[in-house]
Amino acid sequence: MIEDIKKDAGERMQKSVDSLKLDLSKIRTGRAHAGILDHISVDYYGAQTLLTQLANITVADATTINIQPYEKTMIQAIEKSIRESDMGLNPATSGELIRIPMPALTEERRKEFIKILKTIGEKNKVAVRNIRREGNDELKKLIKDGDLRAVQLYLSYRRGKPKDTMDLNTTGEGIGIDFKELITAIKSND
Repeated sequence: MIEDIKKDAGERMQKSVDSLKLDLSKIRTGRAHAGILDHISVDYYGAQTLLTQLANITVADATTINIQPYEKTMIQAIEKSIRESDMGLNPATSGELIRIPMPALTEERRKEFIKILKTIGEKNKVAVRNIRREGNDELKKLIKDGDLRAVQLYLSYRRGKPKDTMDLNTTGEGIGIDFKELITAIKSND
């Protein structure tokens, strides 16, 4: 049971971190990188398809991204999707190649990105805190139900020693805690 709680909380926290990484990769910094276009989808014969599946995306230099569609007929649709994205990019077509120059960031745009980054960071911090709180609540519920291993784990985290088990016997000798008394006190607080 405890391992399930820890595993679930760990997986959910990792998803939150992955979400943060994805959100940060979408931020345009003025320097070209192919990952900036990963979330753009294009109407491909009636189905929304990611740009990375429809074209080869390369970085020509520090300020230019090149896109070479696998099908020539998709050039207009790709251009339209990039223009309509909220990234402020203006693609230019030359034959079978779409070039995207990365405009330099203005001071106003930098300040806007700072606000966006703070919002993204705070959202993910709150998500991790909520996951941790929910895990602690589940452990507290186990403690109220009298699970001794949960008591030991909870106390180890409260003391800043995140270990799965502690070298304690069932009475808590060595640290001056009577687990049965602790369980009774917690149950009586409800």
